[in-house]
Amino acid sequence: MRVGVLALQGDVREHVALFDSLGVESIRIRRHEDLGGIDALVLPGGESTTISLLLASSGIRPAVEQWVREDRPTLGTCAGLVLLADSISDGRADQTGIGGLAISVARNGYGRQKFSFEAEVESEIDEVPFHGIFIRAPKIMDVGNEATVLARLNGEPVAVQQGSIIGCAFHPELAGDGRLHERLLSMVESRTKAL
Repeated sequence: MRVGVLALQGDVREHVALFDSLGVESIRIRRHEDLGGIDALVLPGGESTTISLLLASSGIRPAVEQWVREDRPTLGTCAGLVLLADSISDGRADQTGIGGLAISVARNGYGRQKFSFEAEVESEIDEVPFHGIFIRAPKIMDVGNEATVLARLNGEPVAVQQGSIIGCAFHPELAGDGRLHERLLSMVESRTKAL
């Protein structure tokens, strides 16, 4: 099994290190050709507008959009969540998402950099809370019926899944928590068995 981490901008190294700790090979994705040899894709945190623009200028955007449209295993954290949201309430005019999650997000919904924070996040996949690291984090404003909430902060959704696509407002990779990454890998295994 091999996981690709979109490596245009953001915390790529941290996702690669987490997959290393799980004993899973990961590669950095910079060109559309790189998608051919992977089983899952991670859209990391960073600056969502910058990543959106780099997706277009690098020529990789159509391949990533097709990947998500095909409901292939995908994890988006922070800026990756913004890219996967069907609706961005405060995006810039030149920012376009990929879609795939029936949610609406506010890009910097928890505030600018100085309002970044850490908090215990209630997990709905097991009984162990996540240590949520929120850095200029997007806020999930609305969740459609197609999406399932995986984690909440003060009752509000901060991680969701729809089909094989997971989106998370915080940074589990910075906390060294591999549960969402393992969930991604289990979707790859399920998909492989079904083929």
